[in-house]
Amino acid sequence: MTRLLPRSLLGQAMTSVMLALLIAQLVGALLIYRASGDRLELSALTALTAQLSIGGERPQRFQPAPGPPRPRPGLRPPPDIASAPVRPAARLPRPLLYRVGATPEVALTRENTDSSMAKRLRELLEQEGITPHKLGIETRIAGSDLELVELARQRPRAAADRQWRERRLYVATIQRTPQSEWETVRTFERKPPSGAGLLLVAQTLFIYAVLCAMLYFVLRRITQPLAQLTERFDDFSKAPDRTVKLEESGPSDTRRLIAAYNAMEARISALLDEKDVMLGAIGHDLKTPLAALRVRIESVPDEAQRSRMAASIEDITRTLDDILSLARVGRAREEAHTAEAVDIGALADSVVEEFEDLGQPVTLELAGGRSARLVARIQETWLKRALRNLVVNAVRYGGTAQVSVAAQENPKGRALILRVEDDGPGIPEQDIESMLEPFKRGETSRSRATGGAGLGLTLARAIAEAHGGELVLENRYQDGAIGGLRAELRIPG
Repeated sequence: MTRLLPRSLLGQAMTSVMLALLIAQLVGALLIYRASGDRLELSALTALTAQLSIGGERPQRFQPAPGPPRPRPGLRPPPDIASAPVRPAARLPRPLLYRVGATPEVALTRENTDSSMAKRLRELLEQEGITPHKLGIETRIAGSDLELVELARQRPRAAADRQWRERRLYVATIQRTPQSEWETVRTFERKPPSGAGLLLVAQTLFIYAVLCAMLYFVLRRITQPLAQLTERFDDFSKAPDRTVKLEESGPSDTRRLIAAYNAMEARISALLDEKDVMLGAIGHDLKTPLAALRVRIESVPDEAQRSRMAASIEDITRTLDDILSLARVGRAREEAHTAEAVDIGALADSVVEEFEDLGQPVTLELAGGRSARLVARIQETWLKRALRNLVVNAVRYGGTAQVSVAAQENPKGRALILRVEDDGPGIPEQDIESMLEPFKRGETSRSRATGGAGLGLTLARAIAEAHGGELVLENRYQDGAIGGLRAELRIPG
């Protein structure tokens, strides 16, 4: 069900409210339709009441004469009803509406005497000062009423008219007093105005369209600033040093939210700038004494001590470089002028050659061979550093490193993958995520001989995310056991 709903706030709100409005409009249209039917029924009952009110004053000449009608000169005999052609509708004469007889023409059953129509007719008659002793009412198709059919046979135009036979007929029978004769009245159900159903549908659709349009503009005014704010959040997470002040728009609550975000973004940007200044100062203030210390240890006469001191200084310098690099990676001002289209295969080849020149067991495999070109717009220096870190870890903990480059299609587009695999012990599944944290090492000792400072994977992940990609670590399994680690740098291609 959730897949059928729009994902945006505007879409979900519009869908929900439009569905609610549609149900409300359909219910309203149904109630109007039923009310229209009640009005037609009341109109028929009112006509019956009027005829019964004046029925006692009608002379008996309104009764149809018994026997066949007398022919008139020049008038053709009435055709048979079944074969009569359809002619324009002819109104049946009024004598068919009121009759006086010794027996009722409506069966006095419970349904005909205690129905809602019978009760409403009795109320209308009582309002006219008539309190019937007995009363019955029923509806029937006009063509099934024997009196009307018989009367129609006596009148050529009525006999030729077939339309009235399909109409609904109200027939009411009353006895005013126990001794009086039964009186029967008939009336056709009044037809609704021509096009009433179409008018009701058009009215319902018009109201629904107007409400939906008004709702769209109201919700759009509320959700558009939120959509802009969401987009700005996404941009700021990718380039936190690029500040943009959003215009405060929408309702007052949304305006306060945008104002709070603008203040937060300005504060975060100021903190990042302050951090850059502080790290730059630390790098300058520490590297200068380290360089001076490197010069001074040359005067140490013990070669072994001098070598240890130089190695310690180099470790401190490398760690400091890693920290400064981690702080600078992903900064928009750092990448704006250095991102360029680079052949990823050639980049991996150059990194592998560096390790091969040092005699390290590093190999390269390119999808499609070395002639295949996989080009992406990247910051070459940073991506080389991330790949070097992965290769160094693979050689250090796995003994070997197999580097491969491939392209992969996914729902978001094509991704280029720099994959580094080793044959080492891998990483326990529960520790994979934590290995990407700063200063986290697979080897628990802090010895530089068995591992680095614990910033290599963290820096590689930061570089991948700065390019809009990700770093994925997963174990390789052989015969059900961990057979090494696979590290993948995935960047948009």
